[in-house]
Amino acid sequence: MRISIIGTGYVGLVQGACFADTGNYVICMDIDKKKIQKLRKGIIPIFEPGLEEIVKRNLKNGRLEFTTDLKTAVNDSEIIFLCLPTPQANDGSADISSVVKVCKEMCKWINGEKIVVSKSTVPVGTVDKLQNIFNKNARYDVLVVSNPEFLKEGSALQDSLKPDRIIIGTSNKKAEMTIKELYEPFVRTGNPIIVMDEKSAELTKYAANAFLATKITFMNDLAKLCENVGADIELIRKGIGSDPRIGKHFLFAGIGYGGSCFPKDVKALIKMSEDYGHRLNLLRAVDQVNERQIVLFLSKVKKHFFGNLKNKIIAVWGLSFKPMTDDVREAPSIKIIKMLLKENVKIKASDPVAIANAKKALGSKVKFCDSPYNALKDADALIVATEWNEFRSPDFRLMKELMRGNVIFDGRNIYDQKEVEKAGFIYYGVGRGIR
Repeated sequence: MRISIIGTGYVGLVQGACFADTGNYVICMDIDKKKIQKLRKGIIPIFEPGLEEIVKRNLKNGRLEFTTDLKTAVNDSEIIFLCLPTPQANDGSADISSVVKVCKEMCKWINGEKIVVSKSTVPVGTVDKLQNIFNKNARYDVLVVSNPEFLKEGSALQDSLKPDRIIIGTSNKKAEMTIKELYEPFVRTGNPIIVMDEKSAELTKYAANAFLATKITFMNDLAKLCENVGADIELIRKGIGSDPRIGKHFLFAGIGYGGSCFPKDVKALIKMSEDYGHRLNLLRAVDQVNERQIVLFLSKVKKHFFGNLKNKIIAVWGLSFKPMTDDVREAPSIKIIKMLLKENVKIKASDPVAIANAKKALGSKVKFCDSPYNALKDADALIVATEWNEFRSPDFRLMKELMRGNVIFDGRNIYDQKEVEKAGFIYYGVGRGIR
């Protein structure tokens, strides 16, 4: 098939590369000229394991093309995927203005029947709105389909090549069969392709992210109770995670969820529900608890130093919102650092891949170090903010020698408290009993 991807962000680039790898001809379009120039050379603007190899392979084989020309993308394709940003507006809703703008522009270049696939995370009713735009302005028939993405940064390539499920939102049989055919190579092991109406598909995306955010937040809220009563959230996690009705995933207490999806999508779903006359009280609490989690974590830091953080040197390990990505959007680490800077703390930070993006978010007030141990020199404390594998088994003896202080604030509960304390450190975790 001939496919166009409008928007070469995380979703668009990964999805486009995977479609090309199954034999389709794919045009990826973006208005960012510098990004397109780099992509034409096989230079990937994001960190995602395995993506560079698959992009270069399909560029070489002539199945993948990058362009800034919307007309070419529309004219030369049968199926057009919209992978455009829907950022959070001031009122918490999802801003779909870029999606609407592109669809109106596309109407000029529609040169035959097309299927337009909404891959972006959009409010319920967006497909209907886009369908009306094409019905009024395009010269040929256009079918708009909802096909929400469920990619996890850090494993996005595998999530695309071997998806848990494919959701297709359409009431049109022709569109349904075409999109099913496109995805068949990815579900050969039997994972389902689920067809539903457009509005249900749009809401499914929000519901999935909101539920996962709720699981995380439940554990974070429970972690505070553990600290008050002297229980250990890690043991509780194992105890409840073995129940198949609950499952083992997304039960890790920490400093809160971040990234480009969970914070934005939870707030958007809250706002959407209010627009339709329903108040999602549970999700409102989820949002509030997540915001509170960082404040609670920092209160431990302040309490340890008796409220005086001025001129303290604190090392921060981890800047991305999760491991295996360079994405710092809504990263708890960035929020923590900004709060500490207001307390006149000197920050030395390290991350395997996210330093460049963190510099854009934090500027020159932070000293960025090329190794975690360099960040520890003369530090009064260490904060572990992202659970990268290279942080899990450090040389505690060397850490003790490098640091001026002897306290570790483990925001991801990656260390064994007894082992850390045996090495001569004071340890603070999340939900790890009374201190």
